[in-house]
Amino acid sequence: MRIPFIAGNWKMFKTKAEAIAFAEEFRELYKDTDVQTAICAPFTNLEALKEAFAGTEIKVGAQNVHFADEGAFTGEISVSMLEEIGVDFCIVGHSERRQYFGETDETVNKKLKKLFEGPIRPILCVGESLEERDADKAFDVVGGQIKADLEGIDAADVKKLVIAYEPIWAIGTGRTATPDQAEEMCAFIRKTLIELYGEEVSDEVIIQYGGSVKPANATEIMNMDEIDGALVGGASLKPKDFMEIIDF
Repeated sequence: MRIPFIAGNWKMFKTKAEAIAFAEEFRELYKDTDVQTAICAPFTNLEALKEAFAGTEIKVGAQNVHFADEGAFTGEISVSMLEEIGVDFCIVGHSERRQYFGETDETVNKKLKKLFEGPIRPILCVGESLEERDADKAFDVVGGQIKADLEGIDAADVKKLVIAYEPIWAIGTGRTATPDQAEEMCAFIRKTLIELYGEEVSDEVIIQYGGSVKPANATEIMNMDEIDGALVGGASLKPKDFMEIIDF
């Protein structure tokens, strides 16, 4: 049985003081649940959130990482730096990283391999643009991303992977893939994993949907058979909204 997993992606929002205020309010709202929960926050907030959520089941994730152990990479953060803080998850290959910061399937692959050397679980983001969907290339694009991103990664590591399907046209736009569209792509991702690694491995991989997930649509999305969770953007910035999604 895959345990549902709801993760918030704060993107470039919240100062340290704002993050602590969020954590204090969210801890009051949070209750024991069968749903795995995490906040993926800016680097400057990670240590404060780990301290604020100590003693709870709420996990903390980073939004990016470099694949090198150390070196002349100004502005970057290494896996060991995240491990020292106690980070639980790390987003890799988000479409905004791919679009604005030159992330490629090759660098995503290197980051995944580096993360799999330690305890931090990667959340791999894949998804197509509106132009690619309208050209009937969505499955080719997503399938190609998965195959390239997982090149040379063995089955034992893939079992620990979280994949977030985020159609680029639904991120921060207010548009959401219909539950049927999201289910269709998540089922395709599962099928691709079966082809690459077999059914036993595929059955253990958590597949999330991300893209304008809100309290109003979370239940319908989460009730789909192949969708195991959600990567939540804007709604994760408000404790009450985020808790409503977790309570789907």
